[in-house]
Amino acid sequence: MPFDLSGSVAVVTGASRGVGRGVALGLCATGATVHITGRTELEGQSKEAHLAGSLQRTVEECNTSGGKCFPHVCDHRDDAQTRQVFQEILDREQRIDILVNSVWGGYEAMVDENGAFTWMLPFWQQPVSRWDGMLGAGVRARYVAAQQAARHMVSRRRGLIVNISSWAAQKYAANVAYGVATAAIDRMTRDMGHELRDHNVAAVSLYPGLVRTERVLAAQFFDLSNSESPQFLGLVVAALATDPNVIRRSGSVQVAADVAREFGFADIDGKQPAPLTLDTA
Repeated sequence: MPFDLSGSVAVVTGASRGVGRGVALGLCATGATVHITGRTELEGQSKEAHLAGSLQRTVEECNTSGGKCFPHVCDHRDDAQTRQVFQEILDREQRIDILVNSVWGGYEAMVDENGAFTWMLPFWQQPVSRWDGMLGAGVRARYVAAQQAARHMVSRRRGLIVNISSWAAQKYAANVAYGVATAAIDRMTRDMGHELRDHNVAAVSLYPGLVRTERVLAAQFFDLSNSESPQFLGLVVAALATDPNVIRRSGSVQVAADVAREFGFADIDGKQPAPLTLDTA
């Protein structure tokens, strides 16, 4: 691994699958202690059942890489659960160095009861639940998680908050709710960065390219010739976390492939993803 985060403690929200899982894997591979969160999506499913499922698979994969990973079942729509998880982590570790917010919502019910695929519909045909999911389980959940981490980081005068976002914040992509939510995340990060800068804590938005998540691979639709492994995002976060002057980036948008080129590392398959731009995203 090109980076060594031994002794660092990271929290990755929404890490039971997809980009969040990849970030956790990448950070564990650098030696960090990583705490991950995820929520059950099956009504009536117990915490024990959920831990035996997707969260536990992330833990097992992380631990085989030489890192240390600990799961926390948390529905970040519930502020009390969020506060409890962060307190548990601080009680155990006495520190949080990195927060990566990947928790998200609004992908539920992609297909409605009539069998229609709703993701690409115009806003007047969209389920209102998509707006609620993306603004609630996405933007608001990240705000509350960042509050919990920032209070500790400010007191120590060190830390990095990374909000996973996308080019949809700057151009139309898929639907109105998605664009509004990602734009809100970028603006939230910008203003957080402004308020945190004097406390030597950095906050950035991070744009992945096309990530080979479970859903992307299952779709068998995408051209993967310029794609990124989920773990690649974890290495990018590690690069930012080890940058001695990361504070200069605070409040900015960072494109994952650009960061990799700047720091001189490739994806885990040895390939160098080309950075997407506003025109190519």
